[in-house]
Amino acid sequence: MKLSYNWLSTYLNTDLDIHKISEILTNIGLEVEGISATGSQKSSLEGVTVGKVLTLQKHPNADKLKVATVDIGENTVLQIVCGAPNIEEAQKVAVATVGSVLTSPDGKEWKIKEAKLRGVESFGMICSEAELGISENHDGIWLLEPSIKVGTPLKELIKKQDSDYLIEIGLTPNRTDAMSHYGVARDLNAALINLNLKATFQSLTVDEFDKIELKGESPVSVEIKNSESAPRYAGLYLENIQIKESPEWLQNFLKTIGLTPINNVVDITNYILHDLGQPLHAFDAEKITNKKIIVQTSKKGDKFKTLDGVERELNGSELMISDKNGGLCMAGIYGGIDSGVNEQTQSIFLESAYFEPVSIRKSAKFHGLNTDSSFRFERGTDPNMVIPALKKAALLLIEYANAEIKGKIFDFYPIPIQDAVILLRYHKIDQLLGQRLHRETIKNILNSLDIQILSKTDDSIEVIVPPYRADVQREVDLIEEILRIYGYNKIENPEKIAFSVNLKYADKSQTIENFAAQTLISLGFFEVMNNSVGSLHYQDIFNLNKESGVQLLNPLSSDLMLMRQSLLPGLLENTEYNINRKSSAIRFFEFGKIYNQSEKSYHEQQNLALVLSGNKTIDNWNNSKEKLSFFTLKGIVFSLLNQLGINDIDEKPCTNSIFSEGLQLELSGKNLGILGEVHSKILKKMDIDQSVFYAELDWDFIVKITKEHRTKFKEISKFPSVKRDLALLIDKSVSYADLHQSVKKLNLNSLKSVQLFDVYEGDKLPQGKKSYAMSFTLQNEEKTLNDKEIDEIMQKLIRNFKENFQAELRG
Repeated sequence: MKLSYNWLSTYLNTDLDIHKISEILTNIGLEVEGISATGSQKSSLEGVTVGKVLTLQKHPNADKLKVATVDIGENTVLQIVCGAPNIEEAQKVAVATVGSVLTSPDGKEWKIKEAKLRGVESFGMICSEAELGISENHDGIWLLEPSIKVGTPLKELIKKQDSDYLIEIGLTPNRTDAMSHYGVARDLNAALINLNLKATFQSLTVDEFDKIELKGESPVSVEIKNSESAPRYAGLYLENIQIKESPEWLQNFLKTIGLTPINNVVDITNYILHDLGQPLHAFDAEKITNKKIIVQTSKKGDKFKTLDGVERELNGSELMISDKNGGLCMAGIYGGIDSGVNEQTQSIFLESAYFEPVSIRKSAKFHGLNTDSSFRFERGTDPNMVIPALKKAALLLIEYANAEIKGKIFDFYPIPIQDAVILLRYHKIDQLLGQRLHRETIKNILNSLDIQILSKTDDSIEVIVPPYRADVQREVDLIEEILRIYGYNKIENPEKIAFSVNLKYADKSQTIENFAAQTLISLGFFEVMNNSVGSLHYQDIFNLNKESGVQLLNPLSSDLMLMRQSLLPGLLENTEYNINRKSSAIRFFEFGKIYNQSEKSYHEQQNLALVLSGNKTIDNWNNSKEKLSFFTLKGIVFSLLNQLGINDIDEKPCTNSIFSEGLQLELSGKNLGILGEVHSKILKKMDIDQSVFYAELDWDFIVKITKEHRTKFKEISKFPSVKRDLALLIDKSVSYADLHQSVKKLNLNSLKSVQLFDVYEGDKLPQGKKSYAMSFTLQNEEKTLNDKEIDEIMQKLIRNFKENFQAELRG
């Protein structure tokens, strides 16, 4: 954002120089990215004088150059070659004589010398405003008033107000309160108060407006049909307007921040925008059909031609300022070409409003428009500035456009936006800053920021935050405000500033997540964080449900169009990235949300995903190259769930097409997650040439169960356990999950656990067959099992496998 130092000084009077002010602004979060002198400060103007063009001839060797003779006084006439298109005889011009030094726009000095241009000698330079640093106008030479005496040094003509500084601030999007000269001055004043530096802040006053006698009824009426998108809408009718140039002081302010003056009405609305941060819009009242303004939502398919001459098709969600015949302005974004102010305008309807930020942001993004007005509205303006800004603009129009007001101000504001009420606890400030601030210091800082203290106790204060601080809604936001005004450089131990939530105050779900993360890290996993938005073509690669996908209306690019429906695409991208850089031992996990939609609503769900690939250990002479497997992943998942108190997990075959073989985990009939080996077809599309094992768990469900879980302890059994193994020859179509489920249905009380410890498929087995080696742990809590009881249990198991799966025992 660009600021004028002189403009800023109309609100804040201080003896500090520009560089000290710049330092303070940066310290309070309004980072100054550059300072540059404008106006007569850019050049000393020594040797630049007023001259008169006596004669003008065509250059003999160049079509675009002319040879002029110029009288610069004291009986001195210079021959100067000039290429300006607007030079004519008898003009008074600014002449830089040989030896004078000018400053270029980039700050470099250059000296005027005698020269030959296409064979013709030139003894000086006829200058433009830009070449002299007076303004940014470089369209032609600077034409001076005919009454100015030839030979007058130019620096005598430059008034003090022409000298200014341009301050460029890198403003963060949340600081809507500082998107104006008044806002920056207000914030700077708070910092100066804290530093005990002398300054006088001039609060905004528009008392003169209230002394104006408002006569008659406004010819323009207003109907609000969409109060949600236009919570506050105000306007004023002004007539007998004379369109002319703006006063010099106003033009200088606008020129300093890079705006080109147009006429008094347009310049005043631009001035208020950058002065108070409140966008205004002036409609030519004679172009409003039936003199009635209608604030309503657009109709899909309607056409609207904006000021840039482009006809745009509306999507049916834009807020439009319309009349009976159609749109006059895309509210808060861009005016219409048919309703703007021009040289023939005699009456205007001046609009000032507070528009709902999300509505403006969506419309601006959809149409690819980014204006000074939309920049402010979509971030949130001050609803309390609507009327003061309108009054100040009206006073300026009365003074500089001879305007007359007819009727009262129209102000639609049925549900006033309330101040935010926040409880601020002193111990939270101490905790986050790492040191104790004096309580009176805290109160003084809040008062300097116009944050009113509502009530206070020994431990806390309750405050009211004005609406113009839209970014201060939480306790931590208040603490940030206190810190930036107090000064980051005053913190004794900056390393103690807490940038994360102290576990003492953390929610239990955060504690559970931290425990799971630390457990996985101890197992050699690395946590990753991927973008929540991905490519649309992932729906085809991973066979995702296209109907439930959530697409962005205004994506930044084609690769960022779809809210992710699974964590797998991002983790496979991580896997492919690491493998391509010779890091093929992959152990990743990610906590992240997935997004889906149904007919009437959107759903987001927090998941935990794990990816394994490559070897179990780092290759060296002492370790064999043993690959990670599905069972490695399953063991890790079950171990983690058991540590969180989740047992009795049901296993079912997973039919998800992302797996060549996988399991679906359930608890009490509810889906807990999936795990398996990622299908080779998917890996091929992702350019991965090694096996990848993946698990994705419903973390919201896991946290809910864990919160409700109560750890129970029982005595270690006094009676020994017994292990028996079976090797089964079964069809390849039979999964381990099928076998496991059939065992559970037998309800064998003494059977404590079932483990699969070997899978064999080879040419030594009959075609279509595979071998599963399973281990069974048996134990009775009340006595020692004898051989007969053990054999009975094993026979039941064997019969089950033979009858249900036609299994054969292997020797």
